[in-house]
Amino acid sequence: MMAMAEMWSQMGSIMVTIMFVYAVIQQYLPHQFRSYFERYTNKVVSLVYPYIQITFHEYTGDRFKRSEVYLSIQNYLSANSSDRAKRLKAHDLKDSKSLVLSLDDNEEVTDEFNGVKLWWTSYKSSPKAGSFSFYPTSDEKRFYKLKFHRQHRDLITQSYLHHVVTEGKGIAVKNRQRKLYTNGSNESWYGSKRTKWTHVHFEHPATFDTLAMNPKKKQEILNDLLKFKKGKEYYAKVGKPWKRGYLLYGPPGTGKSTMIAAMANFLDYDVYDLELTAVNDNTDLKKLLIDTSNRSIIVIEDIDCSLDLTEKKSKVTLSGLLNFIDGIWSACGGERLIVFTTNYVDKLDPALIRRGRMDKHIEMSYCCFETFKVLAKNYLDTESHHLFQPIEVLLGETNMSPADVAENLMPKSDTEDVETCLKSLIEALEEAKEDAKKKAEEEAKEKAEEEAKAKAEEEAKLKGEEKAKEDEKLVKENGHCNGKEEVKCNCKCNGKSGSDEVKENGGVTA
Repeated sequence: MMAMAEMWSQMGSIMVTIMFVYAVIQQYLPHQFRSYFERYTNKVVSLVYPYIQITFHEYTGDRFKRSEVYLSIQNYLSANSSDRAKRLKAHDLKDSKSLVLSLDDNEEVTDEFNGVKLWWTSYKSSPKAGSFSFYPTSDEKRFYKLKFHRQHRDLITQSYLHHVVTEGKGIAVKNRQRKLYTNGSNESWYGSKRTKWTHVHFEHPATFDTLAMNPKKKQEILNDLLKFKKGKEYYAKVGKPWKRGYLLYGPPGTGKSTMIAAMANFLDYDVYDLELTAVNDNTDLKKLLIDTSNRSIIVIEDIDCSLDLTEKKSKVTLSGLLNFIDGIWSACGGERLIVFTTNYVDKLDPALIRRGRMDKHIEMSYCCFETFKVLAKNYLDTESHHLFQPIEVLLGETNMSPADVAENLMPKSDTEDVETCLKSLIEALEEAKEDAKKKAEEEAKEKAEEEAKAKAEEEAKLKGEEKAKEDEKLVKENGHCNGKEEVKCNCKCNGKSGSDEVKENGGVTA
């Protein structure tokens, strides 16, 4: 017991001496000498201390922007190690769907990778009072320290850190709140940079399960999107930017905007709604493209109308738009879809929608029976009914958009049941059929009247041409007769023949 007490006493004295020497060095030793002292002290310690430490600071380089590596580590530890920590912090990260749990200050957790044990510690350092900081949120500097045995240096630096950053970015993508962007004529600040994009949270509920479309056509589009999403290496192999163009065309109310929302939800992409009329010129268009993120859909709705308005209000040219879609600038970033919508595909310049720019053309047509069954399942939760048969016949005989069909299927009160809604749809289809018939008759009548009018005009024209020919003929004939009479009259003089006159003038007398 005495020996143990003496040993602890000696250890206490040593610790006090070390602390005293350290305090003296920090207080009186000049800074330039202090750095040398710390360097050589660390070398001595490293000879007997077998562990390596790596520090990851929250802010590096650009002090107004948080380190992406730090955020990835935070996400990784939050998902994989927070259940082993005793002290946690709960906070909401910008653009995140839910609260994020992270290590509290000075808390340590262990992790394991390929059988190797590692230690992560969260630190916070506060500056001296009265100092000035460039940090936008707080004067406190936070960082993580990773500790591991030096014999595992290669494994940690070459494999584990890459694993942590990749996993952390994946978790961030999974937890992030997707956004719907639109562009304006004025710039705004987002984070630490200026941009013309402003955004709201994207919360559209559309999915391919609820999308009113022929199931075979829907599956074809899903397969195409999946192939694109997994195609990073393939696009690099063939030497093309990782992007794809979609042209959605069809009458109003056929679900073009809903299709875009379903695509965004399926791929987990942000949406950039590009308003061409707010773009000043081709240079601004390029800047907007640069400011878009990867994993996004760039949308230009009603492209036919946008181009017409653009020619009047801005200096964006068709050539500039083509370069935006398929030029060198289109390779800035990756994993992006460019989607055009139009009601009138025939109005578009063929150069704008050729393959390579708009790679896949999707016709959004009127409601068919297969589409109706999807809507009936969505709105009425029914997959079969005795009224389906007359509806199928009517849908084959008339055109009605999915939006109009959905409106008729939607119950308007608690008293309306499935049969009531289906009968309402039948009435609407019959009315639409009758209206289409009347319209066809009116168009046929107008066409017949126009043809009759054209025929009458043609007949009048022919009659006019014939009359003109007859008049011309009469003029020619009248002109010939008048010439003969004039010659005859000129051959007479005061009722005497020309021969008599000559005889008189000749002075020949009997």
